[in-house]
Amino acid sequence: MESLLVSTGVVALAEIGDKTQLLAFILAARFKKPVPIILGILVATIINHGLAGALGAWITSVVTPEILRWVLGLSFIGMAIWTMIPDKIEEEETKVAQKFGVFGATLITFFLAEMGDKTQIATVAMAAHYAAPLMVVIGTTLGMLIADVPAVFIGDKLANKIPMKLVHSIAAAIFAILGIATLFGAGAGFGF
Repeated sequence: MESLLVSTGVVALAEIGDKTQLLAFILAARFKKPVPIILGILVATIINHGLAGALGAWITSVVTPEILRWVLGLSFIGMAIWTMIPDKIEEEETKVAQKFGVFGATLITFFLAEMGDKTQIATVAMAAHYAAPLMVVIGTTLGMLIADVPAVFIGDKLANKIPMKLVHSIAAAIFAILGIATLFGAGAGFGF
């Protein structure tokens, strides 16, 4: 249950101000069709984070526990630093809608925007850390929806009122705590 709760909370916080949340704002403002946008976000996240969770599970099967502890600890600390760097959205990611409709555009642009994004990397790291990839993927998907669904409905009005620096600082602190705890062997009960 811890893997579900931590992955939900960490990704929900890390997603605030992230480029995929900015993409949700842009798609909502442009198309004003929340249902296909939300469904596109859900499907893209399940596929993307499902792959990330599988990679995290695979990593635990091929890397020794000692090396994994160091890789994960340093990865979480790296995520803490990366979380403090604000994202910007690229205009090309929103032009896909002209060919694939609102659902297709959201699915494709969210999937591509998440490739190599901090929430995808966090999913890999947490799936490896908790050795419960399914619960992590469910949690990270919930975290994405918690952050992005309100963005679809509220748009820019909410973005201007959220203290982004505070939210990013909290998410960074959580990643840093996970990293330090991992480096000091907090995951010993899980085999690393």
